[in-house]
Amino acid sequence: MMQSDVIEADLNRIIITDPFLGEYQRLIRDVVIPYQWRALNDEIPEAEPSHAMTNYRIAAGLEQGEFYGMVFQDSDVTKWLEAVAWSLSQKPDSTLEKTADEVIELLAKAQCDDGYLNTWYTVKEPGLRWTNVAECHELYCAGHLFEAAVAFFNATGKRRLLEIACRFADHIDSVFGPNDGQLRGYPGHPEIELALMRLYEVTHEPRYQALARFFLEERGKQPYYYDIEFAKRGGSWHWDGWADAWMVKDKAYTHSHKPLSEQSEAVGHAVRSVYLMTGLAHITRMTGDEEKRQTCLRIWNNMVQRRMYITGGIGSQGIGEAFTSDYDLPNDTAYGESCASIGLMMFARRMLEMEGDAHYADVMERAFYNTVLGGMALDGKHFFYVNPLETHPKSIPHNHIYDHIKPVRQRWFGCACCPPNIARTLVAIGHYIFTPRPDALFINFYAGSEAQFTVSEHTLALNITGNYPWDEQVTIRFSQTQGVEHTIALRLPEWCAAPRVQVNGEAAQGEVIKGYLHLHRQWQEGDCITLNLPMTTRRVYANPLVRHAAGKVAIQRGPLVYCLEEADNGAELHNLSLPKESELREIQGVGVLTGKILLQAEGLRVLTAGEDTPLYSFDHRQTTVTRQTLTFIPWFSWANRGEGEMRIWVDEA
Repeated sequence: MMQSDVIEADLNRIIITDPFLGEYQRLIRDVVIPYQWRALNDEIPEAEPSHAMTNYRIAAGLEQGEFYGMVFQDSDVTKWLEAVAWSLSQKPDSTLEKTADEVIELLAKAQCDDGYLNTWYTVKEPGLRWTNVAECHELYCAGHLFEAAVAFFNATGKRRLLEIACRFADHIDSVFGPNDGQLRGYPGHPEIELALMRLYEVTHEPRYQALARFFLEERGKQPYYYDIEFAKRGGSWHWDGWADAWMVKDKAYTHSHKPLSEQSEAVGHAVRSVYLMTGLAHITRMTGDEEKRQTCLRIWNNMVQRRMYITGGIGSQGIGEAFTSDYDLPNDTAYGESCASIGLMMFARRMLEMEGDAHYADVMERAFYNTVLGGMALDGKHFFYVNPLETHPKSIPHNHIYDHIKPVRQRWFGCACCPPNIARTLVAIGHYIFTPRPDALFINFYAGSEAQFTVSEHTLALNITGNYPWDEQVTIRFSQTQGVEHTIALRLPEWCAAPRVQVNGEAAQGEVIKGYLHLHRQWQEGDCITLNLPMTTRRVYANPLVRHAAGKVAIQRGPLVYCLEEADNGAELHNLSLPKESELREIQGVGVLTGKILLQAEGLRVLTAGEDTPLYSFDHRQTTVTRQTLTFIPWFSWANRGEGEMRIWVDEA
């Protein structure tokens, strides 16, 4: 495919009506965006301070004071702006839009005359800009600004933030590049590459695509740029960690150990890895560069086939928030950062746009309906940064291997990248549901929605109804559509063994290509596609090389992974097992789990021996087994009923 083969879905023409995701979008609008606005302005006493808005006011000369927060604190504001923009696409809100306009004007005041915009270097370290791109996130923050600008322009038509972004992009383009006098650097935390591609798509400024390509192609070349700037700084570094200047010296941590064309594994910081690959996949599709495509395929396959959790989580260790080695997927120490699964969705979306293969949508859906949704509590006010597959809260305070694990969601974080990232993803979910191309409209998963698309200057309007991902029946009805000849490509999910599709009550006649059923016809108002996607509860087994799941089973229904939680099953979940012959039956959730399908099965519990029993015994087991009904809940909904144990992988008896 080439550049013209994908048209980004216009969120102004997509309304999420799904009873499940619609509630999440309502939470984003009514709870999360206002709550995060208060957090950014330090108005939540029990939450860690942000100071992000104050940093901008100081940089703009409107207040006196000192910078507070992380070196990337600016990005919390611009991710919030992006969430606001996409929310305005769903539901106009003049008051919210006015607040956003005021924030944008504040950014304009904080912007330097040459276009530079970063409050850390304006307020805290003036004169040191661009001296530490390995560690200090200037280009990362710029990228989130660019993404917010594209979103705000697409959502409202307003160009003010886009103009700010372009001035900054022009400045960066003058500083970095292959020419004499320019820096041959590239970001320690990728983000700007994917953002420049989005900026290019809106502005059609070829310099932005060329700059993205420069950052991608320069990465990993020797002599290493990070070493060059490190020497220029006299050997100083920003982040103290487990080793001196570790972020500079550990090149694999930032995918900078060798050129991308020579890489074949997902390595280092998981968020950086998938953000980088998102930018690479985007430019690959638009340029048709086969070498870059092969790099994308190699790293994708290594990550998804050997380094991804069943939940769509990536990054298995807390140190470095990073990938480790093939099949090393521990459960109770899993990092699985919320932002990493969002980045995985972004990478999967670009690969889907390039390849037209349902495999990428399967992974995208897995990450979304499990880790991404699980990153936010059902009340919209508490968040997970880290997403383990197993917790034992009694051990967490006493064992530093669990220092990154929280048994309940937090109100906010000093490093608050995840909450606004979750918000912007949920309100922009239409970009993931639909992939419009001139030759076909791909429907990737079946959240209820009303959407309109332009096909050869005609309107193709459709309405998806159902109760996905709980019910197996999905209906797609066409409206405002008069004889539009087009192909609808319906994803047949990997989790569904026997999908059935009808058009106007008759068995659908189409061709299955790469996991999509392609239906080509002249669509008329009143046409109806019915999908029956049996959501059989299925047992999932890990590759035997995953030692952490040996002898264990996980439960999945539709795209949802299930878990045991102490609230239903009592403590000591490690003493529970699920016999092979036990059938799982569906029950309806109650309380905060109302509307969600739970699963029950007859299981076994090993009774705990008394405290006076020896720690170890020769020749016989100290245990008695009793029967117990096991209750499994959707994993994304765990920790909404207080602190307790949780586990996904269960011993199979």
